[in-house]
Amino acid sequence: MATGVHAMHLDPAAWLVRSPAVAAAQDAGRPIVALESTIIAHGMPYPQNVRTAREVEAVIRAGGAEPATIAVIGGRIRIGLSDEELELLGSSGTAAKVSRRDLPAVLASGALGATTVAGTMICAALAGIEVFVTGGIGGVHRGAAETFDISADLQELARTSVAVVCAGAKSVLDIGLTLEYLETHGVPVLSCGQDNFGAFYTPDSGFRADYRLDDAAQQARFLRAKWDLGLAGGVVISTPVPKEAAMDRGEIDRITQQALDEAAAQGLTGKAITPFLLDRIQQLTGGRSLATNIALVKHNAEVGAKLAVALAGAPR
Repeated sequence: MATGVHAMHLDPAAWLVRSPAVAAAQDAGRPIVALESTIIAHGMPYPQNVRTAREVEAVIRAGGAEPATIAVIGGRIRIGLSDEELELLGSSGTAAKVSRRDLPAVLASGALGATTVAGTMICAALAGIEVFVTGGIGGVHRGAAETFDISADLQELARTSVAVVCAGAKSVLDIGLTLEYLETHGVPVLSCGQDNFGAFYTPDSGFRADYRLDDAAQQARFLRAKWDLGLAGGVVISTPVPKEAAMDRGEIDRITQQALDEAAAQGLTGKAITPFLLDRIQQLTGGRSLATNIALVKHNAEVGAKLAVALAGAPR
């Protein structure tokens, strides 16, 4: 008798609840852009987080696509959130960070969960959404040679076929090793608007992307070619933070190192590190890093909406 997962009836759709707007868009074949919820629950303070989430959704609608912010609420994966659900995520302070390993536990318990990059990629793929906009991807943490601290986002990019539009990798990471990891696992890194990969708060990480594709139609053709060949896995599309909102590289490097030293002194590890660092950097910059974060997410949403529209017109 067959045993294991392959012998079971798999029905992931039973765990998904689409908002009326997302369901209508999918029924009509309109482009959709997935959005994560960790940035709401853990990436920004309240109420700026909720206001930013609504503004980012508005940017995507203005670009001709339907936003689908994803979270785990009441034992179901919500694909598209109401204003009340956004408010709950932003203000509760109790939402768990949900990556691949956490998804079954949070669903089974009925707890409130905010999806990370990896968690959002999984849920977007289950819902048939090909484009996902975030702020910055996770990656290889500084000192990973000793700690082995590597974000699950990178392994998800290697296995889940969703395009991730971002402002590069978070500047608190070892960006060079992050790009090496992606290369090893066959994840293409595209850059839009410049040759080099972005560094979140600053436009230029100093590392080149694999390919530069500025036009959404070019990006869509690249994605179709990859996935039509059966080359499963995601694609990173990096677009730099707008220059007028960017921070000085020297300043952000000094502040980041101070925040990293403080995290080490407090013994922080795992998923607690990044929220601490982002919050501490915001404090040390007098709130300027938060303004940069908001600006880059909105810009990423513009690029992601264009890509979703182009992909909708690029047949499978």
